[in-house]
Amino acid sequence: MDKRLIDILCCPVSKRPLRPLTASERDQLNSAIRDGAIDTVAGEKVTETLSEGLVTTDGQVVYRVEDGIPVMLPESGIGTTQMAGFAADTSRAHNP
Repeated sequence: MDKRLIDILCCPVSKRPLRPLTASERDQLNSAIRDGAIDTVAGEKVTETLSEGLVTTDGQVVYRVEDGIPVMLPESGIGTTQMAGFAADTSRAHNP
């Protein structure tokens, strides 16, 4: 994704800035999706893995990117508290 676009995007709910998912974050999320352990914030089961995504800078919500287009619908966000260690790991990794 274009860095300029990422710089102006924010979470539609919390208004926090977003950053791209790292490869390890994406892999952790996709593993949990394949295990059937992930729901959207609206309670819908997530069945498709992500090839790309954006996460809030506090590591709390992931938004899917499909064909280079961020899906910024609040109900489509994926809360990371469903995965042990995800938010804690991202906050340590990205906050000096």
